[in-house]
Amino acid sequence: MTEQDTKRTAERTVPKRYLITSALPYANGQKHIGHLAGAYIPADVYVRYLRAQKRDVVFVCGSDEHGTAIPIQAMKEGTTPQAIIDKYHVIMKENFEDLSISFDIYDRTSNPIHHETAQEFFTDLNNKGDLEIIESEQYYDEAAQTFLADRYIKGTCPNCGFNGAYGDQCEKCGTSLSPDELINPVSTLSGGAPVKKATKHWYLPLNKHEDWLRSWILGTHGHDWKANVLGQCKSWIDAGLQPRAVTRDLDWGVKVPLADAAGKVLYVWFDAPIGYVSATKQWALNEGKDWKPYWLDKETKLVHFIGKDNIVFHCIIFPLMLRLHGYIVPENVPANEFMNLEGDKMSTSRAWKLDMQDYIDDFIKKENGGPQLADCLRYYLISILPETKDSEFTWKGFQDAVNSELVSIFANFVNRTFVLMHKLTGGKVPKYHNDKAEPKDNNLIADIKTAKARIETLLEEYKFRDALFLVIDIARTGNRYMQEKEPWIKARTVDAHGAVTAEAQAEIDNCLHLCLQLCANLAVFINPFLPNTARKMCHLMKVVDKMLDWENAGSMKLLSVGYSLRAPELLFRKIDDSEVSYQVEKLKAGLEKSKMEQEKNNPQPAQQAEAPAPTSSIDTTKAIAEIQYDDFAKLDLRIGTITAAEKVEKADKLLKLSVDLGAGQRTIVSGIAQHFSAESLVGKQVIVVANLAPRKMRGIESQGMILTAEQPDGKLILVNPDSLTINGSNVR
Repeated sequence: MTEQDTKRTAERTVPKRYLITSALPYANGQKHIGHLAGAYIPADVYVRYLRAQKRDVVFVCGSDEHGTAIPIQAMKEGTTPQAIIDKYHVIMKENFEDLSISFDIYDRTSNPIHHETAQEFFTDLNNKGDLEIIESEQYYDEAAQTFLADRYIKGTCPNCGFNGAYGDQCEKCGTSLSPDELINPVSTLSGGAPVKKATKHWYLPLNKHEDWLRSWILGTHGHDWKANVLGQCKSWIDAGLQPRAVTRDLDWGVKVPLADAAGKVLYVWFDAPIGYVSATKQWALNEGKDWKPYWLDKETKLVHFIGKDNIVFHCIIFPLMLRLHGYIVPENVPANEFMNLEGDKMSTSRAWKLDMQDYIDDFIKKENGGPQLADCLRYYLISILPETKDSEFTWKGFQDAVNSELVSIFANFVNRTFVLMHKLTGGKVPKYHNDKAEPKDNNLIADIKTAKARIETLLEEYKFRDALFLVIDIARTGNRYMQEKEPWIKARTVDAHGAVTAEAQAEIDNCLHLCLQLCANLAVFINPFLPNTARKMCHLMKVVDKMLDWENAGSMKLLSVGYSLRAPELLFRKIDDSEVSYQVEKLKAGLEKSKMEQEKNNPQPAQQAEAPAPTSSIDTTKAIAEIQYDDFAKLDLRIGTITAAEKVEKADKLLKLSVDLGAGQRTIVSGIAQHFSAESLVGKQVIVVANLAPRKMRGIESQGMILTAEQPDGKLILVNPDSLTINGSNVR
């Protein structure tokens, strides 16, 4: 162990209790392995480690069963929202169990205890004056006589021209949108054009708490948070926070508990994270415990495991809600980036995904499957966790990880040890002869003892990939040690009667004794990552699962001398080439089927409408239609200087810019307010699409589009010349 590891271990303080949460998945469809890698497996590894440490920990999650996604899915499947949540809640719960995710409770936000908790939360904030009422105009369907949530509005995407874009996002190009940005919006309920109508809602005034959020997140509290998390938080705060609606006009969700709020429910982003609280309450009722210390006692360590698309909610909005309500705030939010699949982003709408259910059906529940195949997926996903940047799942990578690492290194060492023990020491743990110890023996003992502290430090710091690599590396060390000791060669050293000499047997005993102790330690080390494998190893060693307690790690006395062990069994099987080929072809077939269905359901007009794309950036992982040079030549790109900038009233994303293009000023409305403050843009040179057809946005005619580029952390930067250029200069 390095001096730095020793120092970090000594400085570490152990909280009185832990509350660990994983993001509540929407109960509107199957969840894929990208979700699994983002918020569930990392949390499960951490929780299993804490339990092995005998710490007081509660691991909560549950189905998010409100919001527009649910009734929309119900319409697609020709059923009711209740039927949808009942269906997918059961599927997701079983999927997590099949993949060994060990929640203490997997609850659901449709439970009465959640509705009561969320309403109490709202009432408390409202009574204390922490919410404010704002009236605004929103889209209204006169035929259906209802206000339209973003997902109930479709239109043409201003970025790619796709005419099936939703009011919150275009599922073809991935651009985040607002209903006001859609071209020719229509209601998905009636098919008619919506109108604007005034409505009032309750808002959480984030802008009033910027100072606390900046101090809390960017001060000493967040010093050990991931850089990607801090970067996204800083970007939001620097751009200026705006009040955020906590209610919406909808008939599906938690009803707003006020007499003058008929037809309104709590916004899903507000009620969903409160599901962590209600799930804790339900767990406490089930177990006869008190839930309050887990949310009120400052000696509790609260950790949220999420994907990067939930960073803002869990690092800015929900912590503020908790603070205002008098609850503890999270100690850490170790959010992961996204996991891609075979060179492209995972997408449910395009069927470019690997659902948890598909893996379970194709591997775990098939003949020659079982829990060990669940561990194979867990192993590969942990080894490629997108902890600091996007990662990629490939079926060839999965095969190599299983065959070349789990089978050839980890399982190979355990199997060789057990085979040789039965062959050379009568199937029992041999004695260790201290007087015959060699430097190689002492080095292996030191490596085992050191591994414990190193793995522990990495797990405490949420570096799960590195911790897993260390476990595999100590197994690799065991293989190397056995190869150097060659007990099978020593067994050929016999006396006149054909018996192995005492000297040779002592060397064999020492080698296999240490290898068996290492096997026992590997079971302890691997348990947080591959729990089924650890239990199977305990079975082979004929020991109870209590041996997996973390305090036993590093011990060289886990297996008693003379103790009989079971015959060797393979821990894993290899993944065949045919299985990989089948999965790749299945993936391609799903994509092709999805394309055909989208073309059938969303036929494109002969000519696409042109409009500005405020936050557009090119994603090279997406399939982008090929164009000819003549198409590109139609663009008139010019250098301009921003001379004035201001926020557009009642539009969180929009800035109104005045841009000098040399021959005169242009007004451009751009959806970049969440990435740049207005004052920071004045004087900046930008590249402008100068011949884009004008378009009205929030009543302002926008006369062009400025170019931006999206960074890996989701932040936008301006595309501008690297030296001062004359305004109006052509960009070629």
